[in-house]
Amino acid sequence: MPGVEGFMYPNEIELQWSVLIVLYPFLTGLVAGAFILASLERVFRVQAVKPTYRLALLTALSFLLVAPLPLQLHLGHPERSFEMYLTPHRTSAMAMFGFVYVWYLMAVLVLEIWLDYRRDIVVLSESTTGWRRWIYRMMTLGSHNLSERALAIDERVGYLITVIGIPSAFLLHGYVGFIFGSVKANPWWSTPLMPVVFIFSAMVSGIAAVMVLYMLMTWSRGRSIDMRCVDTVARYLFYTFIIDFSLEMLDLIHRIYESDESFRSLDFMVHTKLYLSHIVVQIVLGTVTPIALLGLTQVVKLTEMARKRIYALAGCLTLIGIFAMRWNVVIGGQLFSKSFLGYTTYKMGLVTREGLLVAIVLTVLPLVILWVLVKLLPPWTERNSGLLPDARAAH
Repeated sequence: MPGVEGFMYPNEIELQWSVLIVLYPFLTGLVAGAFILASLERVFRVQAVKPTYRLALLTALSFLLVAPLPLQLHLGHPERSFEMYLTPHRTSAMAMFGFVYVWYLMAVLVLEIWLDYRRDIVVLSESTTGWRRWIYRMMTLGSHNLSERALAIDERVGYLITVIGIPSAFLLHGYVGFIFGSVKANPWWSTPLMPVVFIFSAMVSGIAAVMVLYMLMTWSRGRSIDMRCVDTVARYLFYTFIIDFSLEMLDLIHRIYESDESFRSLDFMVHTKLYLSHIVVQIVLGTVTPIALLGLTQVVKLTEMARKRIYALAGCLTLIGIFAMRWNVVIGGQLFSKSFLGYTTYKMGLVTREGLLVAIVLTVLPLVILWVLVKLLPPWTERNSGLLPDARAAH
């Protein structure tokens, strides 16, 4: 049979999880990482990253709205997914995602965004006209009180929700690594470090995405980039990336030292079928190169323009590397047989239910949603931009 080498059982020849399952942990990772970046300003009082605070929240919401769609398309019968709410299975890690998702979406992210934007929404509901005014009026939920006491309550409650949201973000993405790590029959996945690696890689991808989006949107608006903010975000990205890379290397060293019966098969696969995606794309281009670029900005005094270009390049390479890591975990873990005697290949269709075109659409869709949210709820902090009048003056 073409694409198959060695002996494999019939049910192993065709991969059960496609590119959509690769995309799912990638999207949820962006959500968790963006929220963690937002918490730096709200909880840890890192004032330098304040220009990215609201953008990080809107980015997290945009990707979170799309995150379940790859799973829905993979199911074939997406209407059956509601059964997890009607007949909950408390011992199923997959089923618990539904409850974690609803909790994080409604009780954490949406509520925090609403509390942070409530004053602006009230002002916009009074200053805009036409259909936008009706949208803002609905978004107020009948709350028009802009007194100092009411705004102080919004701030305290929002802070509490952000504190609760930090472990919730870890839970949202950490459980994905938990699912892979708990599959004992697959040596590529079965490691206790898998949830931890997924969490830190999520932080890396989310921080990189917000950094690139902030620079791109600021440039498109004709405004100057806050270099103090970008330098700080890049520094946190560098530190987090070092931890993530160290954890992955620790896992690799452990596998090499243990060298069980599966090691020869995994080593062969890395040097053949996954050489391009794992060695070249994930490690060289997506990990070592951005770490080196970010490290260069920490030890060498560069011009502002040089730092901008390095941050943009490092951010894009980071996102490519994290996606490659998801690809190698999901697809790579299915390319060898349970007997370690055979290997198969993954052929991705172009226009199919789980093909390349669908994956591209699901990747672009969160950016479209983010564009709409930015138009409705401008994340920019400046009050002299003309987009939003001062709240107290309007009130």
